[in-house]
Amino acid sequence: MNRIRTLTAALLVGALAPAAFADTLKLDARAPVAVPQTGYLKLGTATSPKGETLAANSQYLLKDGKPWLPVMGEYHFSRAPASQWAAELQLMKAAGIDIVASYVFWNHHQELPGAFNWKGNRDLHRFVQLAQAAGLKVVVRLGPWAHGESRYGGIPDWVVDKMPTRGNDPEYMGHVEKLYAEIGAQLKGLLWKDGGPVIGVQLENEYNIRGAGRGEEHISALKKLALKAGMDVPLYTVTGWDGTVYPSGEVTPVFGGYPDEPWATSTKELPPKETHAFRFDTRVSGDLGAQTQAHQPGTAETDKDKVPFLGAEYGPGLPAMYRRRTLVSPDDIAAMLPVQLGSGVNLFGYYMFHGGRNPVGVGGTGLEESTLSGGYNDVPRISYDFQAPLGPDGQQRPVLTKLRPFHYFLRDYGGQLATMTVRQPERSPANPADLQTPRWSVRSNGDSGFLFFNNHVRQYPMPTQTATQFEVQLPGGTVTLPSAPVDIPNGAYFVWPLNLDLDGVKLRYATAQPVVRVDAGAYGIVHVFATTAGIPAEFALPDGVKTLERDSRLQRVGTSNGRAVSVLLLSPEEAEQLSVLNIAGQRRLVFSNQQVWVADGKLQLRGVGPQALQAAVFPALSKPRAAGLHVEQDGGLWQQLVVAGDNTQPALQVSVTRKAGNAPKVLKGGLAGAAVQPVPEAFATAATWALKLPAKPAAGAEDVLLELDFVGDIGRVFSGTTMLDDWYYNGQKWQIGLRQFKLKPGAELQLSVLPLRADAPVYIDAAHRPAFAAGQTQVAELRGARLLTVRRVSITP
Repeated sequence: MNRIRTLTAALLVGALAPAAFADTLKLDARAPVAVPQTGYLKLGTATSPKGETLAANSQYLLKDGKPWLPVMGEYHFSRAPASQWAAELQLMKAAGIDIVASYVFWNHHQELPGAFNWKGNRDLHRFVQLAQAAGLKVVVRLGPWAHGESRYGGIPDWVVDKMPTRGNDPEYMGHVEKLYAEIGAQLKGLLWKDGGPVIGVQLENEYNIRGAGRGEEHISALKKLALKAGMDVPLYTVTGWDGTVYPSGEVTPVFGGYPDEPWATSTKELPPKETHAFRFDTRVSGDLGAQTQAHQPGTAETDKDKVPFLGAEYGPGLPAMYRRRTLVSPDDIAAMLPVQLGSGVNLFGYYMFHGGRNPVGVGGTGLEESTLSGGYNDVPRISYDFQAPLGPDGQQRPVLTKLRPFHYFLRDYGGQLATMTVRQPERSPANPADLQTPRWSVRSNGDSGFLFFNNHVRQYPMPTQTATQFEVQLPGGTVTLPSAPVDIPNGAYFVWPLNLDLDGVKLRYATAQPVVRVDAGAYGIVHVFATTAGIPAEFALPDGVKTLERDSRLQRVGTSNGRAVSVLLLSPEEAEQLSVLNIAGQRRLVFSNQQVWVADGKLQLRGVGPQALQAAVFPALSKPRAAGLHVEQDGGLWQQLVVAGDNTQPALQVSVTRKAGNAPKVLKGGLAGAAVQPVPEAFATAATWALKLPAKPAAGAEDVLLELDFVGDIGRVFSGTTMLDDWYYNGQKWQIGLRQFKLKPGAELQLSVLPLRADAPVYIDAAHRPAFAAGQTQVAELRGARLLTVRRVSITP
C-alpha cells in the first residue's frame, strides 16, 4: 500500500455569496418537522435485562431512547460453512454493519418429514451466539415461505406435494407451528428481552395474496404462532413491496430496491431504474421479483405516515439467473445510498451482504429455485454468490470499499439524520428516465441537514451538471453552496452537510462528505471527510475566512474544552481504503487495500495472493507485535504495518480432458416464457479440464482460492462425482475456497463448461458478451486458472 498522501483542501468560512449567473438549484426546507407518533405499532418486549431499550415510532427506530439509523446485512448461515461464521460476522461488523439478517430455510432443516436438523452449518443457535460475540444485532427471517431463490421458496417438497401453502389451511399451519416452535427453541435465551441480540423477526416474504384465510388473516396467524413459540421481540416485519398485504399496526413493512432485474425476461438493457432516482411520494420501489402478482395497492401505501421507512433488501449485488446475467459495477450500487437515504430510508438493509452456496439435498437433489421444479427463475444449483460485498468465502469485493464510508457516516451521524424530513427541490426529474434534470434532495430538521446528490445511473451516461450551485432555505436563513458554481461530472454522488456541529465548531456547510468522528487522544477531536471527485472541498466556518495550509495533514478548525478540533480530508481513493476499528480500547482509522478487522483483541490483516500485507494506523498502536511484522512511523500521522509478501504461490496443473460437443439449442418456456436452463443431459456436450492440485499444501495459508476465468454458458467443478460449485458465465471471475472441502494434497478436480451458443436468448452485459466470429456458433473456453493463497496475520496492539 502506498503511504497515505498529503491531503489538501481549501477551508473557507463566513457568509459566501453565490457567483453571478450560476445555475442555482433551489429548495425550501423551512417547514417544521412533524412530531413522531407513538403507540400505533404493537411491538414486543422492548427492554433488555440491562435496561437497554429498542423501540420504533412513526418515523424512526430508537435505541436507548435515542434515534438510531442502523445498517443491516443479509448472511445466510445455512449457505455457509460454520467454520467461517465467526470471522465473517466480525468482517461484517468491521464493514459498518450493525444488524445481521438471515432466512431460516425450512427445507434446509426438515427436507423430509420427521426430525429437524440444526447441526453443523444449520446450527442457528450458534450462529446467533457468534453474531452477538461480534457485536451484531440479529433479525431472523422466519418464512415459512422465504423465496431467497430457493426450491419452493424454502418450503419442503413433502409439504408442497400434500397441502395448500401460504394460507391458513389447518394442516399447513400445523406444520408451520412446529417449524416456529423449533426456531423458537433455537433462539431461546438469545432474544433481546433475554439479553440476546435478536431484535426482530420477519413473517413470510413478498406476501400479496388475498382471499379467505389469506392476506391480513394469514400474517396475523403467523404472528400469533411466533409469539406462541416464545419469539417476543421488539420488531415484527414484513416486506412492503409488490402490493404486500398485512394487518396494519401489527407489523412494520420493510422495503428495498435493485439496480437491475435479473428476474426480468428482457435480453436487452433495461430503462433507468428508480433506485437511482429520489422518491418523494412513495416508499415502494418497482419490481423486486415477487413470485405472486398483486392486483391492487398494498397496505404499505396506506401505512406511510404511521410507520418508519425501513429497508431490508437494497441489493449490493444481484443474483445470477440463467436468462439474465447482470454484472453490476461498484458505483451502480454505491450511488443508491445517497438516493435511498435522501428519500427517507431510516434503516439501510442489504440483500445479500455476504454470498454463499446452497446445500445439496437428500440424494443430490438441488434445493435451488428452478423451472424444473415449477419456479419462475433458474439459478445455479450451488452458487449463491450474489456479487455480494463479501464473497462466499469471505472475499472482499470492490463494491465493499465504496459502501464502507456511508456505513461509518450513518454510525456517527445517523442519529441526527433519522429525525430529519425529506425536502423536495423546486425542480426534480419527472420520472426515472429523465436524465437531464438534476437529482437531489435535502433532509433537514430545523437549521441542520444533509444534501444528497446523484449523477450516476447504471448503463446511462449522465450529463455534466454545469455551473451548479445549491440554495437551501432553512428557518435561520439561506445556505448557498459552494461559493462559486461548479461542474458536477457524470458518475458523481455524494452527501454534504448543512450546519453541522463539529464539537462546538459550527460548520455552515462543506462540499465534502462527512465520514467519521474520532477522539484521537493527544491529537484532539478529528472529523474525517471525503472529497467529491472533481469538486473543490470547501468548509464554511463561523468566525471569518480562513485558508489552511495545503500541506497540513490534520487541519485545525477550532477548539472544544481546550482540545483541538481538526478536519482530516481524504481523497475518494483514500476513503475507500478506510476502516474504522476499535483496537485496544480506542477507535482508530486503519487504511488498507486488504481486509482488516478485530478478533480476540487483535488487529487481523488478510490478503490474497503474493502481495505484502500492509496497513496504516492512526492513532498509532503502542507496541504492535506479530511474526514478520515491520513497523514504521512515516514522520507524519501514519503508523505503517507491513508483513512481507509470499511469492511462492501454489501451482495448478491444467489439462484438457474432453473437447466441447455441439450444445443443444436453448429453449424458452417455464412460467416466465423465457430462456430456461438446459436439461442435465445437455452437459454431455461440455468441454472438460483436469485441475490437479499441488502435492504439498501451501504453507501458512488460511485458505487457497481456485480462480477460474472461463467463457461459456455454465461452469461446474467436481471432485469425483461430487459437484463442489457451479457458475453462470457473466464476465465475473469465479473463485472457490478449497479449505472447506478437505481435499487431499495432489487431488484432481474437474471443470466442465457447457458451451454458450451464439443464438442463446440470454442477457449478458455488452462488455462481457462474447464477440462471436463469423460462422462461430458457440464458445467454451478456459482463459485462465490459478490458485491464490489467503494469508492472515494477527497483530497484538
